[in-house]
Amino acid sequence: MVHRWVSAGLNATVGLLLMTSGAGATPPARPGATLRVAATAYCQHGTTQSGTRARTGIVAADPLVLPVGSVLRVDGVADGLAGIYTVMDTGSAVKGSHIDIFVPDCGRAQQFGARSVIVHVLRRGWDPKASAPGSPSR
Repeated sequence: MVHRWVSAGLNATVGLLLMTSGAGATPPARPGATLRVAATAYCQHGTTQSGTRARTGIVAADPLVLPVGSVLRVDGVADGLAGIYTVMDTGSAVKGSHIDIFVPDCGRAQQFGARSVIVHVLRRGWDPKASAPGSPSR
């Protein structure tokens, strides 16, 4: 799925990504890791990279950092968007330390803009053995 941001948020996204991604490539996240990432929101309904329909509880991420099937807990987000998410999508603009949270309401996605959030990696990819110690297996 191609992710489209409302133009007002795109410049902020680029700036935030430049601040958080650093000069080098972002290493793969390990189960149990806590990361500070850039977060944006998208509202485009359709089929995700994993073949499921876009819906609440789904995020897009760079598959080199957080592959499809990864389970995350997102903290540091107001707006009622903190919670547990599954990476079910990717996007050409979602690279490195960046997640894109699906929000069904486009106005709410635009209001979200781009911000820094805390992500706890509960599971990396589909392998239940790749879960963080003490986290519920999914």
